Amino acid sequence: MAGALLTMILAALDQNIVNTALPRMVGELGGMAHLSWVVTAFMLTSTTTTPLYGKLSDLFGRRRLFFVAILLFLAGSLLCGAARSMEQLIAFRAVQGVGAGGLLVLSQAAVGDVVSPRQRPKYQGLFTGTFALASVAGPLLGGVITSTLGWRWVFYVNLPIGILALAMIALGLRTPPAGRRRPIDYAGAALLASATAALLLLLAWGGTEFPWISGRAAGLAASCVALYGLFIWRELRAPEPLIRLSLFRNAIFARGVAVGGMMVFAMMGSTVFLPLYFQLVLGMSPALAGAMLLPQVCGMVLSSVIGGRIVARLGRNKPFLLAGLGLEAVALASLAAFAWLGASPLVFLLSMGLLGLGMGMGMPNLTVAVQNAVAHGELGAATGAMTFARSLGGAVGVAASGAILSARLNAAYAALGGSVDVGALAERGVEALSGFTAAQQAAVADAYRTALTGCFSLSGLVMTAAFLLVLGLPEMRLRDRISD
Repeated sequence: MAGALLTMILAALDQNIVNTALPRMVGELGGMAHLSWVVTAFMLTSTTTTPLYGKLSDLFGRRRLFFVAILLFLAGSLLCGAARSMEQLIAFRAVQGVGAGGLLVLSQAAVGDVVSPRQRPKYQGLFTGTFALASVAGPLLGGVITSTLGWRWVFYVNLPIGILALAMIALGLRTPPAGRRRPIDYAGAALLASATAALLLLLAWGGTEFPWISGRAAGLAASCVALYGLFIWRELRAPEPLIRLSLFRNAIFARGVAVGGMMVFAMMGSTVFLPLYFQLVLGMSPALAGAMLLPQVCGMVLSSVIGGRIVARLGRNKPFLLAGLGLEAVALASLAAFAWLGASPLVFLLSMGLLGLGMGMGMPNLTVAVQNAVAHGELGAATGAMTFARSLGGAVGVAASGAILSARLNAAYAALGGSVDVGALAERGVEALSGFTAAQQAAVADAYRTALTGCFSLSGLVMTAAFLLVLGLPEMRLRDRISD
């Protein structure tokens, strides 16, 4: 468990710690035009490999796949720290992502190998709390390391943590007995990876590299639809499919995977832009904007740890899952309402606290519900499907909210009739405001307030839909044995 928690820390830190160091990377390596690929390359490979890790871990055991994932992640980290050009850094980030794709899947699936479903909420709560703390510590740690040791150490810091995690997993996780050799659906994995890559590239480039309504966007969209269609065709005929589609006849599994994607869609579509709201609309400093997220983290840690223990005692998790999703929906809707009304900063703390409490109850209990609904032999595939849906939901949520933000801002700027230097704002962000008059700053704040209200409203609607999906979900009592 300690080793699995350390891999969770690695995954959570790496999603946040690198962003702080990006300006320093560009300053040394150059290649500003390719900067976004430092993040995109990692996202592509980590997302597309999650279902394959889940399936392979069912076939060959979690222990071996843990070794592969951690070693790939550490090799990628070492190479990223030694990169001498932006092209090398992007390529090595892709290698790191291949390893990271297994960290979240295997750490959560490994819990199912050593803990019964009834006791699992206690441990999933620890994972959720750890992820929350590491996510908040990431930007702060990244800033400190970059300032004191240099940006290369944001990658080198992974090495001692990863080696310690590897040693703990080697000592604590058993190798399963050898079973009948089964074929691996490499064709299905390639089709799923290609389709997902096309979708993520469309989301990453749409509206920036090319217009949403263009031949390139249409080509990527058509490729995505065709490849996903071929993947489904392949899975229906493969002797050992990557994801057994008959699992989706199980209402708990099907709705659980869908709700997992919707939850992260709503969360990423709003929380990514919250610091922007706090700084541009409420006029906070970056440090104070970061502190506004603390009620969310505290609520998340509190409800995940305490709620997990209560669920383990009762053996029922649907009431807590509903409560979590309901609190998240209310919190996101209140963010939209407070933004629309131009409320004071203090009332946003209430929304952030409710959001954290909901996340702490919703996320771990949804994972446990999905794992409890499938046979132990398909635990890895089920967890991989859930992690894949969450990663994809997050990417789509950020893209959708970003599109709403851009459209509303463009409309607001057009209404201002050129009274604001939009180019300076796009180039320098918050720093450009210091050169604006008070009236111009107020106009920009109002434009962002209106635009971000749309993002928060979308997140609230999606989370409400997720709550309604779970409302009609049949409940299974959590099993007392691992392999029932």
